[in-house]
This record gives sequence, C-alpha cells and structure tokens, in this order.
Amino acid sequence: MIRILLLVTVSLFFVSCATHPRPISPNEKAFEGEDLYIMLALNAELTKHYDVAARRFEELYDKASKKEYLYRSLHNYLVAKENEKVIEKVDEITQGTFSDPALIRLKIIALMEMGKLDYAKKLSIALAKKTQKAEDYLLASDVYIKNQEFDVALKYLNSAYMKEYNEKILDKMAIILYVNLHRKKDAIAYLETHTRMHGCSQLICNRLIGIYSNENNIEGLLSVYKRLYSLKKDKSVAQKIIRIYAYKRDYVKLIDFLEETHADDTVLLELYMTGKNYEKASALAQKLYEKSGDIKYLGQSAIYEYEAHSKKMTKKLLASIVKKLTKVAKETDEPLYLNYLGYILIDHDLDVKKGMDYIKKVLKTNPDSAFYLDSLAWGYYKLGKCVEAKKVMDRVVNMEGGDNPEVLLHVKKIDACYKKSLEHNKGKKKR
Repeated sequence: MIRILLLVTVSLFFVSCATHPRPISPNEKAFEGEDLYIMLALNAELTKHYDVAARRFEELYDKASKKEYLYRSLHNYLVAKENEKVIEKVDEITQGTFSDPALIRLKIIALMEMGKLDYAKKLSIALAKKTQKAEDYLLASDVYIKNQEFDVALKYLNSAYMKEYNEKILDKMAIILYVNLHRKKDAIAYLETHTRMHGCSQLICNRLIGIYSNENNIEGLLSVYKRLYSLKKDKSVAQKIIRIYAYKRDYVKLIDFLEETHADDTVLLELYMTGKNYEKASALAQKLYEKSGDIKYLGQSAIYEYEAHSKKMTKKLLASIVKKLTKVAKETDEPLYLNYLGYILIDHDLDVKKGMDYIKKVLKTNPDSAFYLDSLAWGYYKLGKCVEAKKVMDRVVNMEGGDNPEVLLHVKKIDACYKKSLEHNKGKKKR
C-alpha cells in the first residue's frame, strides 16, 4: 500500500517546489562534498537501508536547502516505517499551513500507516478542497478505502476522474463498484462509457474482459476482444475471438472477421473448404504458398481450383492445375496430391497410364483406401480393362466410402462395361 501511495512523491526528488531562505539551483553545488553525500544516500537506498538513506538526505537538505532532498528524506522515512518522524518534520516546516501540498501528502500517508484514519480523512479532504487536484482526490479516496468506507471513497475517486478522465482512477472505481459495493451494472456502465468516449485501452479492455468473463457474458467478451484486437494486433486475442465465434457457431461473422483482419488465414482456408467456397479457398491457398513456400498450399490451391471449375473446365485451366500438381508430386509423396493428380490424368484422358502410376504409388502405403482403389479401378476402366476394374471395384463397394455418389457412378459404368465384356467373350466362343 505505502509503495503505491508514494509513487506520487518520487518524482519530486528532481523538482524544487517551494521558496527557501537560500534558493539554490538543483544543478548548483551548495557545499563541498555534496556529490559524496548524494552517493552515500543513494547507496543506502540501493541496499535497502532506508533509515540511513533518510538521514543522509536530511543532512543534504540541512546543508543545501534543496527541497528535493527533503522530499527524498521523508520518502525514505516512510519506507522505513518511521512515520512519526515524517509527521514531526512536516509540521515543523509547514506550521499547520498548506503552503507545500507535497509535504501534506506525505503526512497523510504517514497518518494512514499509523492507523490514524480520522485525522488522515480530515487532512486529505482539506487538501483536496484547497488544491482541487486529481491526485489529492485520489489520496482522499485511499484513506476512505483503507477505512472501508467505499461509498465515500467512490465519491472522491469520481471527483478525481472527472478532472482528467484518468483510466487508472476509473479502473479503481470499477473494482470498488464491482467487488466492494456489488454494483456490477454500474461498474460495466462506467467502463463502457469511458471506452466510447476515450477508446478502449489495454487496462480498461482487460478489466472489462475480467468482468464479462466472470459474468459469463459471451457477447460482451466478444465485443471487448474485438476492440482490444483493433488496438493491438495480438495473435492470442485473435484466437480468443475465433474461439468465441466458433463456440457460437457464427461462421459467417467469423469469416467476415478473418477476411477483414487476416488474423489467421489457415483457419479462414479451413472455413472456405468446409463451406465449399472453392474459388476463394484456391486463391487463399495460393497466397499462403507464395508467402510461406510450403508446397502443400500449392497442392491445395490446385485441388480447390479444380473443384471450383469441375463443371466448366477449360483445357487451359486444366493444364495449369496439372502443372501445379506435378510440381507438388515432385516435392512430396503426400497421398492426397498424388491421387488427385493421378485421377485427373485418368478421368480427362490426359495420360491414363501415368495417372495409374501415381495411384499405384499411393496404394503402396494406403492399400485399403476406398477412394484410391476407386481411382485405380477407374484407370482400368479407361484402359478398357473391365475385368480388372470389376475386381477392384468389388472390394471398394464393401469398404467405408464405397457409398460415395462418385464411386457409385463408377460402379455402374464398370458393371456395364464388365457385362458387355462378358457378352463379347461369349460371342467369340460361339464362333
């Protein structure tokens, strides 16, 4: 508590704030050996001998009459818990006046540390009324918080906030409203109003996230995470947004978010593929390939391009797709790409035998795949080898994937070819 309260006083070491009988510039040496005294004082602080540091700075003040030494001395006395010394020194200098608000602040902190909260309240209220400064309203609120008078503390915090709309003060208000006064809606209202007027900083966004998470307010969480992401393009925040949209099954808005921000193109690619938006999937996969050099994206781009134009395929486009997949096949033995390339070569009668070579290569490592066996059977069919095609297809129909519409179409054509082949052979025997 005391270290937080003292933050308002530390900077005063470098600023002279009051008139002294012998005003001396901070950069001007007041006596011989002043630098040595400073080093001794700072060393005592560094080694956490705060009582020694306090006395050293007090000696410096007595010799040099520089207020920054006085403030630093009192600061160290507070850390050393010599609170009575602080009060005594402040009273000696101020003589009951508010001539130096910085000293009065230190006295209020000392009174709080000693538990003299009634006196601290009285003094802090008087100081805030005199200076009308946000820091003094904040100090008054600290006294009331320590005394667990949260309603009154909130009043002074609000006065401090209205002076400069400081987000740290607002955060403190939100904590009191939410935790101590159980005014949860008010806490959210204060924070949301601030974000609308002044933007959603990291501090305020995080406070809202904590509250909305505790309240299990999914819509609130999503809203804040999106604001936080617009503030700072953080990957972890983007993943939270993606997870919330996925949890809500709001894939349309998730796609909109990913298209707008490109926070995670791999997820966007999966969504395109799941939604069978093959044209966009092909373009995005190509972009990912150009960006990463990962050959699998080139393969995906080719496959999605084929699916996007399968009903209206031009020779030029087909040649481009085959070229891409051939490049992929040279760099990887991934069955998906080899099978696609093989099947395209077979189905479009580009090079049936070469297509079958790719399929046979895939089947060496995946001998029980219905889809790869279907490609092989289709190759035999294209070569007019209907008996071989029938043998393979008889295995396929009893396997998982054997009821696929395209497979069933192949079954029908291969069966017809097989029957025709039998009839042809019977005719030969009769002759």
